[in-house]
Amino acid sequence: MGWEPCESWIPKVIKKRVCTTFIEDSFSNGVLCQCGGVRETHCSIATGDYFGVAIVSQWDSSQHSSEYPTNAFGELEFAGAGSRHSHFLRLSCDTPPHIMYSLMTAHWGVPSPNLVVSVVGGGRGHEKVKTWVREVLRQGLVRAAQSTGAWIVTGGLREGVGRCVGEAVRDHVAAASSLSQKKVIAVGVAPWGLVHNRQCLVNAEGSFPARYYVQNTSHDSCSLDGNYQAFLLVDDGSVGRRGGEMAFRAKMEDYISHQRTGIWGSGSIDVPVLCMLISGEAAMLERVDLSLKKATPWLVLNGSGPAADLICELLDALSAMPMSPTSPLQEGEGSEKPSVELRDRARERVRRYFPAKADLEKLVDRALSIYKNRDLITVFHGEQESPDDFDTVLLKALVRASKRVSSDASEYTEELKLAVAWNRVDIAKSELFNGDIKWKYEDLEDSMTDALINDKPQFIRLFNENGLNILDYLTYRHLEVLYRSLSDSSLAYTLLQRLLTERQGLAGYLPTAACSPKEALALKSPQSPMSPLSGPSSAKELSLYEVSRLLWDILGDVCEPFYYSLLGLDQSTSTRRAMKQVNQLLLGDCSYREQSCLYPWASLFIWAVLQNRSEMAVYFWEMAGESVHSALTGCKILRELSKLESETETKLSMNVLAQKFENLAHDVFSECYQSSESRSFTLLIRKSPVWGGATCLQMATSADARHFFSHDGVQSLLSQIWWGDMKRSTKVWKLVLTFFLPPLIYTNLISFRLVEHEEEVKSEEVPHGRDTESLDGGDATMFSLSDIMQTEEDVEEYAALRANLKSAPSSNPKRPFVLLRWREFWFAPVTSFLGNVLMYFLFLGLFAYILLLDFKPPPPHGPSTLEFVLYFWVFTLVCEEFRQTFFRGSTTLYQRMKLYIEDMWNKCDITAISLFALGMCCRMFPWSYEFGRAVLAVDYMVFTLRLIHIFAIHKQLGPKIIIVEKMMKDIFFFLFFLAVWLLAYGVANQALLYSYDPRPGWIFRRVFYRPYLHIFGQIPIHEMDADKLEEGRECTNNATLVEAGAEPCMSTDHNWLVVILLVIFLLVTNILLVNLLIAMFSHTFSEVQEHSDNYWKFQRYNLIVEYHSRPCLAPPFILISHLQIFIKRHIRKIPSMKIKHFVLEIHGRQASRLNTWEAIQKENILFAQNKRERERDSERLKRTSVKVDSVLKQMAEIRDHDRRLRMLETKLEYCSSALSWMTEALSQSNLIKTTRPPPSLRDLTPLSPTS
Repeated sequence: MGWEPCESWIPKVIKKRVCTTFIEDSFSNGVLCQCGGVRETHCSIATGDYFGVAIVSQWDSSQHSSEYPTNAFGELEFAGAGSRHSHFLRLSCDTPPHIMYSLMTAHWGVPSPNLVVSVVGGGRGHEKVKTWVREVLRQGLVRAAQSTGAWIVTGGLREGVGRCVGEAVRDHVAAASSLSQKKVIAVGVAPWGLVHNRQCLVNAEGSFPARYYVQNTSHDSCSLDGNYQAFLLVDDGSVGRRGGEMAFRAKMEDYISHQRTGIWGSGSIDVPVLCMLISGEAAMLERVDLSLKKATPWLVLNGSGPAADLICELLDALSAMPMSPTSPLQEGEGSEKPSVELRDRARERVRRYFPAKADLEKLVDRALSIYKNRDLITVFHGEQESPDDFDTVLLKALVRASKRVSSDASEYTEELKLAVAWNRVDIAKSELFNGDIKWKYEDLEDSMTDALINDKPQFIRLFNENGLNILDYLTYRHLEVLYRSLSDSSLAYTLLQRLLTERQGLAGYLPTAACSPKEALALKSPQSPMSPLSGPSSAKELSLYEVSRLLWDILGDVCEPFYYSLLGLDQSTSTRRAMKQVNQLLLGDCSYREQSCLYPWASLFIWAVLQNRSEMAVYFWEMAGESVHSALTGCKILRELSKLESETETKLSMNVLAQKFENLAHDVFSECYQSSESRSFTLLIRKSPVWGGATCLQMATSADARHFFSHDGVQSLLSQIWWGDMKRSTKVWKLVLTFFLPPLIYTNLISFRLVEHEEEVKSEEVPHGRDTESLDGGDATMFSLSDIMQTEEDVEEYAALRANLKSAPSSNPKRPFVLLRWREFWFAPVTSFLGNVLMYFLFLGLFAYILLLDFKPPPPHGPSTLEFVLYFWVFTLVCEEFRQTFFRGSTTLYQRMKLYIEDMWNKCDITAISLFALGMCCRMFPWSYEFGRAVLAVDYMVFTLRLIHIFAIHKQLGPKIIIVEKMMKDIFFFLFFLAVWLLAYGVANQALLYSYDPRPGWIFRRVFYRPYLHIFGQIPIHEMDADKLEEGRECTNNATLVEAGAEPCMSTDHNWLVVILLVIFLLVTNILLVNLLIAMFSHTFSEVQEHSDNYWKFQRYNLIVEYHSRPCLAPPFILISHLQIFIKRHIRKIPSMKIKHFVLEIHGRQASRLNTWEAIQKENILFAQNKRERERDSERLKRTSVKVDSVLKQMAEIRDHDRRLRMLETKLEYCSSALSWMTEALSQSNLIKTTRPPPSLRDLTPLSPTS
């Protein structure tokens, strides 16, 4: 019933026709009107004048019927046909077709067509549709409609061709997938007065649904066919008569033929309309003739029946005649009369097929008129051609028509546009891109836009391989057009429109709807009237600024803004100021729009990912550079969008595609790691100019790509950074021992890697004045010039560089061994981690000692000296938190604070420090001393729980942190159920035990606290069971005494109910709820434990990043490191490399070579995937099926050649016999004198057996 309110407007717009004037039918003895209705249903009667002469002798729908609001519309449910409903509507034959088209596409939800095939013809009554025609409809027409997204329009009744089409659609739906079912749209256009059992459809308020019963389903009838999606029941006021719908059907087809294909009519061509003639009576010639005059192409099935066979024979016979001066010429010269011979031949064939027709000459004229438009007619020889080629036949038929109508267009271009509209890349490959045609950029530009907007990635791949240069195509103007063409149902469209409205509101514009893709496509042409973008309208349209804002909201935590430099904006510019600058820019000439996109494939990749277009996004990823980074970026965008998506199916598809991109990143990096370990490390930490200066590790962290982090190559790099210059095999006890006895650094207790060569290269590569901390610290081994030297030329260049640098005065001399080894140990992240852990244990010990043994009274008697040390220690912790928040990274202040707050352990630090500050302040005053002590005691718990963070580095304990975190969520839901049950039992128990007890504290105890203790077995039975009451207990029932504080007496009236409630409470809590909690914990544990390795490797990265960025000294000595950093950064102005976590900038030839190497590894992966795909059984069966089909086609051609040879043999035998007869006759005649006898037939065998 949900549709009913939405369609209540239909009777106000759509009308029906009712015959209002009775005109007597002479064959019915005055009972029936010429409309087919009985006399009683008419409001007026036309009889005759006073002289007995009839005023009206012929009934006409337009004159003798009137329009009234329709009384039959809604949804149709066929009894016994399942739950699928069809839409239906009774409408006047004069209804404007644009209203019906909008109703079907906008309100009924019927997808807009890429093609309309209108099937007309016979098969009614006793005439049966031939078997091969049924096969053409089932295997040819319906499959072609599914592949092209076509509408099939028929009469919609269970008779003749309409029934065959319905059965073909039914069979296809039963065998096809759910995705393809939506593409086969069958529409029935039938006369209302002919529909059987139509009265059950009548309901002035609409039927939702109307139950329709079909009887005698095994025979043809005028009942509606349940296999159609929509029925248009055309009413011309007649009853039981055919043909009343033909005029409306022709107008509807003509209207649709002027609409554009694609989403929102964004295609490059109008919707093609093709009429298909099967059999047909003599009256069908008029229908064919009128459609041909409107340039509607026809496909005629030769051999299907009279009208179709007549047309096919006319085309063959008349075309074979030699042209004479009086013969009909081309279409433009149709005013000349046909020759007598041509007319005689046409008359002979018309008489053969329709011998009983009285108006023979009229039919001959129709036949000759049809012949004049023979260019619009395509003949399909069903008995000779395979139904599998039917879609190609449709394409050829429409191409012939488009070539005839549009003489200035290339045949190949029109054929390409049709193939794109139908998404038939197989036809395009075999017919258009087989190497015979040299395509130019101008020929492919419109089709490329059509393929992009309407999600046809196979055509994009085809165009890119055949002459389309993406650098020439994708200008920033084209990119904006693509973003304006987003579907209004997509999440990206909603977000972009929200940003556009915000910018328009700042500029003072009224919010306007985004232009349709049809208008947007017009913008790309400079000659278009909509193309001047320098006017105010340009500022009202979607621009790259909104796209940049959207990407900033999604990727802003790791990337710099996209397209900001193009728009002349700076990252530090406020949003309001940036919008003002953009509005001023868009009011200008917008010269940036004519520039070619700097990274075209990456821009298209983002555009496709924002729309969740899987296949297209994967192709753009294949074409874009920086494959690992691109895949991780797609994963990040999709996972962020899925958090905002409200549709469950769309959210699921986004997560699936995100996981697919993460797997692609993992696979490509795996191939890179196998090829070269050092280069793969560079790949992870390389700063990407395409993706806003982010690195792969940063993007993977932001995208929560645990599977990617689980790769051995990523973990190997992290381990290398974690251990610094020490070998990874170093035992932990050696580190601890060396930490307390530093001179052991210079012994062989700890092994160090050989990094002298890397140090030397580093000193040559790094500019003089770079922070030496990064040279000798943890990232000294992250990149080496020797890793990328692959050719002799590189080696020579490197040798020359070393010679020049050695000859130059050295500004960075090599350090002594003592200082070098000292820095190698203390600047390693693992040493920093160990120092922080040991000092943190000391801090907790000091804190506990003060709370338990040395917590002095308020001043002047306290605090103690150790407590002041504790205060200073916490102050150094605060300083380190400030450094992590405001002095790390190069992003904006807001972004740095946001990233800091998002970390759970940072929230824990803020809580601990805030509680410590509160407790410290409160303990200084006598009136709040005890409260301060309590706060500090609680704060100690928070500081101790912060210790859990160090477990993240341990492989077994690290995943347990995730398990505990997820179990806390489980406990929350458990406590919700438990609180409800506690409240229910506690209130009932209190009310039954104590009739009156106004003390709030005791009420809370008995309602919540005591039932909670019941769960753990603490049941005070002597206070609940009347038989166990304590003797001598003082209590009272006096309300005044109870209010004064006396103990109330327990009520024993309903004590039995108290015991029953206790039993039920314990049963539910201890057995049901507790076991539910255990089951939830078990599920969480097994779920996390299954991927514990991935969880550990992912959180290990965050810990390594944190301690890699920390100073080497731990609190409280960290102030010394802070002072050193302040002097370096702000006094000596030495830039730091550690502030950029794992970031390496490479340019020029090095970056190009790295990108090429990565692309080669990606191609290897794609080749291996394609090979595995080809080797699958399903693909082998598919290839075998194609080969078998090819063999069958060749066999059919051989049979056709054999048939033709037999026909030639027969004709040759006839000619030979005739010549023999002529020879014999002439030899016996005296008319010719011969000098030698006639030749004799010898040494020749018959070409074929004669009967």
